[in-house]
Amino acid sequence: MAAMRSPTVKRRRIAQELRRLREKTGMTKGQAAKALDMSPGNLGRIENREITARPVVVRAALALYGVTGDAAEALIELARGATERGWWHNYSDVMPDWFGFYVGLEEDATQISTYQAEVVPGLFQTKDYARAIFGLTSDGTDTDQKVAARLQRQEILHRENPVSISAVLNEAVLLRPLGSAMAFRTQLEHLAELTALPNVSIQVLPFGAGGHPAMTGPYSLLQFPDSMDEPVVYLENFTQGHVLEEPEHFTVYQDAHDRLRKLALSEQESLGRIRELASSIG
Repeated sequence: MAAMRSPTVKRRRIAQELRRLREKTGMTKGQAAKALDMSPGNLGRIENREITARPVVVRAALALYGVTGDAAEALIELARGATERGWWHNYSDVMPDWFGFYVGLEEDATQISTYQAEVVPGLFQTKDYARAIFGLTSDGTDTDQKVAARLQRQEILHRENPVSISAVLNEAVLLRPLGSAMAFRTQLEHLAELTALPNVSIQVLPFGAGGHPAMTGPYSLLQFPDSMDEPVVYLENFTQGHVLEEPEHFTVYQDAHDRLRKLALSEQESLGRIRELASSIG
């Protein structure tokens, strides 16, 4: 079992395992809930990750499903970790629950593939660029906290065993200035600097590429170190984010990302385009 940092991923694994083990025994939710002295609704919320199962509940469920010994103790230890608070909980007053869930997944990801059509990805944003974004997309309150949370997310790029990220940016991202001219130039220069990291790939999708597979909108694909943790697709709009966990969804988006990379400029050509645009800003 690969080491997990994030309580979100631990909670996801526990929910997945409890559901899998119950179904393996042939028990319905109602039957299992009655044996565990809880309502079927509560068991359902545990299996759907809506609430975190306390270790004592996990121990009782595993005993009911016939799981004992080291296998049980490993899952109970995960359950203990799932009750912890990730760093993002310190920003819960400015970070919606649905985005906090995504950040918790992002924290444990080993590979992120993303396409952005309008803005620089949050993991690549400078402080001033992020501030300009929040000035346009939020009510203007608690901006310092929102920016701080965004910058803290970026630590996954520089930690030991950093996340690998493949980002395809629509050329519009590089041509749409945000904030002051110098702040935008600094953002483009920062993008160029990030390409020097061995775990970061940035490609520019030029307007000349014409139509492409991601014309329906931006996305992020997250993969995890343990094969038991299924990869996810993350989609976001103004008011909420959606995590798609079905394998067929991930396959479709992964295929689209692969095709998008072939249409985009190479990494070296993209670096040249980024530097060219940065140098054109006075």
